[in-house]
Amino acid sequence: MTGPLAGIRIADFTIHAAGPFCTHMLSQLGAECIKVESAVRPDAFRKPHPVYGRMGPATFDQVASNKLSVRINLKKPQGVELAKQLVAVSDVAAESFRPGVLARLGLGFDALQQVKKDIILLSISSSGQTGPDAHFAGYAPLFGAWGSLGTLTGYADGPPVEMRHVMDHTIGLNGALAVVAALNQRRATGEGGHVDVAGREVAASLVGEALLMAASGLPVGRLGNDHPRMAPHGVYPAKGDDVWVSIAVGTEAEWRALVKVMGASALAADNRFATAAKRHDNREALDAAVAAWTATLPPEEAVSRLQAAGVPAHASWSTEEIVADPHLRERRAIVEVAEPDGRKRAAIGAPVRMSGTPDIGIVRGTPALGEHEDYVYGELLGLTRAQRQALQDEEVIH
Repeated sequence: MTGPLAGIRIADFTIHAAGPFCTHMLSQLGAECIKVESAVRPDAFRKPHPVYGRMGPATFDQVASNKLSVRINLKKPQGVELAKQLVAVSDVAAESFRPGVLARLGLGFDALQQVKKDIILLSISSSGQTGPDAHFAGYAPLFGAWGSLGTLTGYADGPPVEMRHVMDHTIGLNGALAVVAALNQRRATGEGGHVDVAGREVAASLVGEALLMAASGLPVGRLGNDHPRMAPHGVYPAKGDDVWVSIAVGTEAEWRALVKVMGASALAADNRFATAAKRHDNREALDAAVAAWTATLPPEEAVSRLQAAGVPAHASWSTEEIVADPHLRERRAIVEVAEPDGRKRAAIGAPVRMSGTPDIGIVRGTPALGEHEDYVYGELLGLTRAQRQALQDEEVIH
């Protein structure tokens, strides 16, 4: 591995999405990430996901590419000892169990410090390692609901909208940032530390503006595609089957350009739309007029006309269009990865570029379960073939 984190090794005990996405991002920055699983308890994302319309593991390669894979049965005392040996040659250990699970296994922060004094332990959980709600388990929709993102998302006359993978990935990104900060602190002080990331707190950190409004006594609610001041501001139907155009008008110059492109002199002369404040007050009528115009044009044509006139606009892309986008392909924001069965599919690459480190991103496909045990157990830990076979016979490596 190359990149800014080359030379950093992570013992990855995370499961599901938030934790694995965190270590996935660190691996894309060059860290060597060794994912710990077992045949008894493989990562849930290795399993088929028919809800996504495919019987293969639809999300595992999005959080496991670049990683190495070893099997350790943590229910066995010898498995715990083997895990400690792995931590002893690592810089970071990462986990996403309920608070207390790792300690009950004998792998809590104090225990890990005994085998690696300057170890950094990252713990990602629902509500954090301490506090009255620390015992709660949770998945992405709960984090968003707890942090108010759900109740702030959706249309004013509709229910709160469930937040899923975007919540997991945001938690993972926060965790990755915290780990990089902890590594920098260790370089300065020589000391490791326990990084505690709570999903619900990440969600709450994203609604600062709403919290300020609530504290000031102002009404807070779901806006849908509305904006507190801008109009028109929304997604409008284009000509075709389920195709849409996003338009956001924020200045008087953009407003004049919009009505000119639309050929809507009547709108420009209508006193209801004479100022930004009036346009916002009468946005339902304005949205109807804009939608009637966009519906007559294919999305590409509407967007081309608007952008040429200086109006912020873009087609609302489907995932298929994103995957095929040549710009994202050239920048390796979309890359091809190999699934465990050898088939290739598009995956999301690293969303950053750094001068001098062109290899940031996905450089290795999804690992098969236990694929890298020769390297990890043989080269890193120095176990002989006989020792490894004995551990397999006892279902410690299993």
